[in-house]
Amino acid sequence: MSIWEALAVFTAGIGAGTINTIVGSGTLLTFPVLLATGLPPITANVSNTLGLVTGNISGAVGYRRELRGQGRRIALFGTTALAGGLTGAALLLALPSSAFDAIVPALIGLALVLVVLQPRLARALARRRERNGTAAPTDGGPALLAGLLLASAYGGYFGAAQGVLYLSLMGVLLHDDLQRINGLKNILAVVVNGVAALFFVFVAPVDWTAVLLIAVGSTLGGQLGARLGRRLPPTALRAVIVVVGIVAIVQMLLR
Repeated sequence: MSIWEALAVFTAGIGAGTINTIVGSGTLLTFPVLLATGLPPITANVSNTLGLVTGNISGAVGYRRELRGQGRRIALFGTTALAGGLTGAALLLALPSSAFDAIVPALIGLALVLVVLQPRLARALARRRERNGTAAPTDGGPALLAGLLLASAYGGYFGAAQGVLYLSLMGVLLHDDLQRINGLKNILAVVVNGVAALFFVFVAPVDWTAVLLIAVGSTLGGQLGARLGRRLPPTALRAVIVVVGIVAIVQMLLR
């Protein structure tokens, strides 16, 4: 890897760490850059996953204030994400990349619709519960756990726009502030990327130079993303999510 290629990977790592903390989809920056340096797709994907773990941790630490009082959710959702992440990592080595090519853009598109409609859907669910005299599930119920399991499996497999899926699911099914939900999203990203990274270290080829460059860059980006993200009002944060999601869809369709 030349000095210019190394600088490009490091810079992409900063951008990915920032975007991952605010929304997700930082892989859309780092993965193409790694491919451009000549790495094979599997090696690029694995090295990218390993490198972004420290950025995920950095972003989660940056959102620690929003995570207070969510210990039960972290344990429950984290266990679900762990199972999904392991499944996705195994699928990466067992299935061709074309297996997800058709469904992922549609999945992200649906997630974006849910993000846009989240306030209206949340109000409709609240009115329905009020009419039926039922309380909202504290942790989103079985539907949220099933959705998080599937989203985490996708995250362990590739991960682009994984954060968009998490935010859409929790935004609709959890009655909570979007910034607190974003903090949870960062924890789930740590779990999924972390378990996938451990799996990959033992069974897949790794370019450790790329890992180091992305790790340092994404750690810096994670702190930057936490500072920027928590300043965004809910409407602006949704707008950022939608823009990043649309870019993800377009890039996947053009691959």
